[in-house]
Amino acid sequence: MLKRVETSELRLGMFIHKLEGSWFKHPFWKSKFLLEEMWMLEALQGSAVEAVIIDTERGLNNVPVREVAMAGAVPPPQQRGMPLVPPRPAANKFAAARVATAKEFGTARSIAERHSRLVSRVFIEARLGRGISARTVDPLIDDIYASVQRNLYAFNGLLRCREDSEETYRHALAASALMIALARQMNLSAAETREAGMAGLLMDIGANQETGGPPHPEDAWSGSTSDPENDVHCQHVLSGHALLKAAGDIPDAVLKVCMRHHERLDGCGYPNRLSEGEIDQLSRMAAICDTYDLLVAGKGHRPGLDPAEAIRHMGEHCVGLDPAIMVDFIEMIGIFPIGAFVELRSGRLAMVVDEDPTERALPTVFTFWSKPLGKKIRGEAIMLSQCYGADEIVGIAQLGGLDLPPLGALRQSLLSAYMRDAAG
Repeated sequence: MLKRVETSELRLGMFIHKLEGSWFKHPFWKSKFLLEEMWMLEALQGSAVEAVIIDTERGLNNVPVREVAMAGAVPPPQQRGMPLVPPRPAANKFAAARVATAKEFGTARSIAERHSRLVSRVFIEARLGRGISARTVDPLIDDIYASVQRNLYAFNGLLRCREDSEETYRHALAASALMIALARQMNLSAAETREAGMAGLLMDIGANQETGGPPHPEDAWSGSTSDPENDVHCQHVLSGHALLKAAGDIPDAVLKVCMRHHERLDGCGYPNRLSEGEIDQLSRMAAICDTYDLLVAGKGHRPGLDPAEAIRHMGEHCVGLDPAIMVDFIEMIGIFPIGAFVELRSGRLAMVVDEDPTERALPTVFTFWSKPLGKKIRGEAIMLSQCYGADEIVGIAQLGGLDLPPLGALRQSLLSAYMRDAAG
C-alpha cells in the first residue's frame, strides 16, 4: 500500500517509493530505496522535499498518514534550494565492491547491451534535429550508477574488454561510468554525481561518422590560430552544445562539460582556450575520463594503449589535466586497471580482472602465457593481495611477437574464461 508521509514523520525502516518533486531538490540518486541509515534520514529531513510516498508492504508503517492511489496525484512541494548532504565516512568510499566483480560483469553486460541501442537512438535523433530530453537518458544513468554502487570496477572493466560495440556509443557508456565512479571517489553529492554521469554520456553527442567520432586526444586541435568554428576538432563540441541546449531541460553543468571537456588548464585547449580559473570541476573531471578512455580505445592510425600504460602516459604527457583530480582518478581506477596486461615475477603473463580497494597495486589477475615455456597456459585467477608474496607484478607485459589473437579478442576471451572460472 502506498501512503504519503511528511518528511518530519519519517522513520528508519520505511521504504521510500517516491520523492516529491524534481531529483534536483533531493540528495539521493534514486527515488526508491530503504531508509536504513541515520545519515539518510537526516539528509532527507533537511532537504527541500516536504513529503514522500512510502510502500508499507516493503517497509515499516507506524505513523498516521493519508493513503494515495497514485504517487503522481500528490501536489508538488514549494521550490527551495537543496542543502548540502554530509558525505558518507571515508571508510565507506569503496563500499561499492559489495557484489563480486565477476558476478557484476554479467549485470553490466546486460546493461551495456540494453542501453547501447538507447544511446545510438539518442545520438541519431539529436543529429536529425528531433531533440533530446534528460528524462530519456535517466534510466540509463540510474542503471550505470547502480552498477557502480554494487561494484566500482565491473562496468568499465567490462567495456574495456569488449570489442563488439560501435565506437562512439561505447565511449559514451564508458565515459559516463568513469564520471560516476570518479564523482563517488571525490565524494560529490548525489545531484552532482548524476550530472557527472549525464555529462559523460552526452558530452560527445555532436560527434558523428562524418567527423570520425570523438577525436583522439593526441590528434585534437591544440593552440591553433584558426577560427574555432571552422576547425574540424571544434565542430563536435559546438554542435553538441547546441543540440543539448536546444533540449531545454539539460542541466547547465552538463552543457558546460559538453563545451569545455577539451579545455586544458594551461590554456591550450579548445574551443575557447580557457585557463585554469575558468574551467569548472565537472569539465576538469570529464577531460580526464575522456582522455583515458580514448587513449585506451585507440583511433585510426593510433593503436589503443594498455590501461596501465595509459595511466602512465597521462601522468607524463597530459600536462593540461588537473593534477589533483588525476590523483583521485588513479586511486579510483587503480594503478593496473581491469584489462591491463601485466608480467608476473614467475614469468607468467596475465590480465587484470579485478581490483582490491585496500591494495591498489595488488589486483586479481588471470594468467594466459608462460615466458619460460614460451606458450599459452591454462588460465588461473590469482588474488595478488592474498598470495602472500608467492607472485607479484613486475611490469606491464610486452605482447609483441607472441602467438596471440588481437588484443581486443584476447581481453574478451580472458574475461569470459575468468567469469566461467569464478562461477565455478
